This record gives sequence, structure tokens and C-alpha cells, in this order.
Amino acid sequence: MFISDLLKDKRIFITGGGTGIGKNMARRFMELGAGVVICGRREDVLKETAGELAGETGGGISWKRLDIRDPEAVERTLAEVWDNGPLDALVNNAAGNFLSRTEDLSHRALDAVVNIVLHGSAYMTLECGKRWIAERRPGNVLSIVTTYAWTGSGYVVPSAMGKAGVLAMTRSLAVEWGPKNIRLNAIAPGAFPTEGAWSRLLPRQDLAEA
Repeated sequence: MFISDLLKDKRIFITGGGTGIGKNMARRFMELGAGVVICGRREDVLKETAGELAGETGGGISWKRLDIRDPEAVERTLAEVWDNGPLDALVNNAAGNFLSRTEDLSHRALDAVVNIVLHGSAYMTLECGKRWIAERRPGNVLSIVTTYAWTGSGYVVPSAMGKAGVLAMTRSLAVEWGPKNIRLNAIAPGAFPTEGAWSRLLPRQDLAEA
């Protein structure tokens, strides 16, 4: 479908790139010639994924242990990444979610999800954006959202709130930064049968198997 070197010499940063959709996007980007940086909170997972994808594709990949909820850590990490050359694109993929009756949620549970999904995505986007703007470089941001960013959904209210915020950020910055040659897009791919996904989102195993 794509020419084999479509992304040659491009550098792409993927949050939550050690597992799931992020990992599979990293694989495909590398197959198309991109150099990839993945981040997450679990060093062992990042190391394993980087080794696996490098072996499969022969492409370039590095990893950074990063909690995107920490704006100072985001700034430090992207400064380190930029020292090796500017990024061409950011993928806001990192997320958190769990099923719960909304009336049972504590403020800590609410913050845990919203801080990753919304605040973390915003910190990453703003840190990359200000660098592209200062350097007068084009940039691309792709954010992974969900269908319930539009429709809403019960029992996943913190995630729905966060993803709706990311969608609003995407639409707003597409207008504001578009004239600066920075593109922002969001996609809502739906559920993928990646390891552990169904157990977090479906309460019964028979539903996952269906």
C-alpha cells in the first residue's frame, strides 16, 4: 500500500510505545524507514520492545523511560531527544482506563486517568509544538482518541472526559498552528485485541471471546 521508504529519515516519537497499538505503529513506521523513539513507564517493557522491533525490521529505535504526567520530565526528555535531531512527528498514544461505576470513583482514580490521557498528551504536544515553532520547522501530531470522545459512554467517564479534551485540543491547535505548517489529527481506531486490552475493558471473559 505504501512505498517502502515513505518515512525515510523521519523521526517519530510514540508515547505508550512499548505495548499495544503504540508498539504496532512503531513497527510499521520502522518498516517504512522511520527512526522511532518510544516511551513509557516500564523500562523492561521498553527494552524488550525496542530489541524485538529492531530485530524484526532492521530499523532504528530508541526508548525513554518517561511519565508523561510530569511536565518537567517531558521537557527534559524531549530536550534529550532533540539533542540527537528534531522530531518530525509525535503520536499521543499513552492512555489509562478501567471500568467503574462513576459514583464509585475517587478523586485519585479520576486524576489517574485524566492526567495521563489529557494532561500528558497536552504536555507532549506543547513541548514539541513550541520547538517546531521556534525552529520554523513543520511538524505532525497524531492523537489516539476513542469513539466515545464524541458519543460518551458509561463506566469509562474519566477516559471519555480525557479523550474529548484531546479531541478539542487537536481541533483547536489545527486551526492555531496550521499556518505554521504544523498538522494535528486524531483517530479513533476502536478496540484492538492486544494483550490485556479486553480484560481491562470487558468485565466477563465470554464477552471478550465473543
